[in-house]
Amino acid sequence: MQFLAIITSIIAAATCAAALPQPSLAKREVGGILMCKGANATGECHYEVYSMRECHNMPEGFSANTKTFAPDGDNFFCWPRVGQCEEICTSPTGCTFGAVDFYNPIKWDLSTIQWDHLIESFSCQLNQTTTTTTATA
Repeated sequence: MQFLAIITSIIAAATCAAALPQPSLAKREVGGILMCKGANATGECHYEVYSMRECHNMPEGFSANTKTFAPDGDNFFCWPRVGQCEEICTSPTGCTFGAVDFYNPIKWDLSTIQWDHLIESFSCQLNQTTTTTTATA
């Protein structure tokens, strides 16, 4: 009987807690990027919202020292680059490994592709959706 009373009390307490108003979470702005020196968002981290279509040098201490490079929304993507923004890319293979977006698993550990010691700058761009329309006669 005591067991039933304890279970009833727990359910009642959980119901009351669930009825409390939840704090509202601020919507993240487009361009937010989490950078960390460790893989999987560990170690020293830096979060900032960056402008689109502009080159940004990595924050102090993170240039060529970043394992996590994680855009925090699915409405934009970024190109990590070798070299600072003011440098001209002279690599015959290019100066980026490609775009990183919210869904790219590499964002959690750039060392898996040996880019943790190469990334020095990046630029980002909004995702663009193209819609095909059919002309009606």
